[in-house]
Amino acid sequence: MSNNTTQGPAPAIKRRVIAIVYEMLLAFAVLFLPFLILEVAMQASHTPLAEHVRQALAFLVLGAYFIHQWSREGQTLAMRTWRIKLVFPGYSHVPLKIAALRYVLAWGWVMPGILASYALGLSRWHSLYAMFASMGVWALLALLDKDRQFVHDRLAGTRLVQLPKPEKKAAAQPAA
Repeated sequence: MSNNTTQGPAPAIKRRVIAIVYEMLLAFAVLFLPFLILEVAMQASHTPLAEHVRQALAFLVLGAYFIHQWSREGQTLAMRTWRIKLVFPGYSHVPLKIAALRYVLAWGWVMPGILASYALGLSRWHSLYAMFASMGVWALLALLDKDRQFVHDRLAGTRLVQLPKPEKKAAAQPAA
């Protein structure tokens, strides 16, 4: 049941932030079809109810994606690319309940910025700046952690570990 990858070194914060940027690009792809269907069904309405439905859809679709990937292999596509793995010490796979908890806690990256935007009535660009500031603070908080783990990982009991580089395959020998 135990997995030796739980003891690996934490990936550098810079590496994790770059993986998060890649993750955001992939999130747009994951959301494309559900949002296309929703826009057709709602006839591209921009009522307050429609906006809340969009937000709920994004939360649920992204949740399904991340929770599934983390509990299945401990990695999303971006995490595989950057050789980062999510582990839960003592388990070979992250339990579904823990992956769901991590997903909810990970909203700490942007939730302070979202709440500040609503509370202060910020415009779209200022709202975006507030979310970027929130993300920056969340990333910097990892510097205060002895293992350089993010706050949501510390609270969920999960860890991000850096996987080693794959061994290079020997060059194929030419046939004589």
